[in-house]
Amino acid sequence: MNKYEKYKNILVAQPHSRVLQITLNRSRARNALSKKLLAEMADALTIATGDDDVRCVVVTGDHKAFSAGADIKEMPEDGIPMFADAERLRAWKTIEQFRKPLIAAVNGYALGGGCELVLLCDIVVCGKNAQFGTPEIKISAFPGDGGTQRLPRLIGKARAMYMILTGAQINATLAYEWGLVSEVLPSDQTIARALEIAKVVSEHSPIALEMSKAEVLMSFSKPLDESLSLERQMLLWQTEDHDEGIASFIEKRKPKYTGR
Repeated sequence: MNKYEKYKNILVAQPHSRVLQITLNRSRARNALSKKLLAEMADALTIATGDDDVRCVVVTGDHKAFSAGADIKEMPEDGIPMFADAERLRAWKTIEQFRKPLIAAVNGYALGGGCELVLLCDIVVCGKNAQFGTPEIKISAFPGDGGTQRLPRLIGKARAMYMILTGAQINATLAYEWGLVSEVLPSDQTIARALEIAKVVSEHSPIALEMSKAEVLMSFSKPLDESLSLERQMLLWQTEDHDEGIASFIEKRKPKYTGR
């Protein structure tokens, strides 16, 4: 794990085979997303992309905050929005384009950029103490790290408008009812549950996981007739992993996937 031990703003561990855990590590700042933190997370995900020992990643914070948002102390004085900063943009784009499954375990606050980071995750579980929100309107701003586009696609226009235009926070129960999270748990079980899901995910073919994620995400950006992409889906049936999956099912044994 030496390749993941160089960071100061995140902690990286591998609690299960093929599962990586990234913990945001700025507790005193409620895990505010500084440029350095985002750059470190992007770097860790870049390494994980090429690491065959990683098939799924869990990202989490601490009990009080997943992340309370962008680091206001880094807000520029020249009037240019901080989300337009080139370094931040590169980091966000790397996180957005991460091909492997990304699971969020949320406790406490997930506000502003923290909520937008949640929106980039593929599966989200949260504790009963979780609070989600886009409070940027309160400082005459808006969620510019993708929130204005991803939030309405996920929970619908009216609900997204409510969150963005009022800046109000929603609790875990409402987040579940609105489809922002898939499960609500006691806060001391959140990370364990996310890791449990990640362990199940990581047992599947890595090429099938990446292709399945890509296909689902395509539905948010392309018309239905284009995103159906039958030709692309058929490529999965030509892989060694697909042959292994069929053989292991017939032979009643656990499959041994290689990602080919």
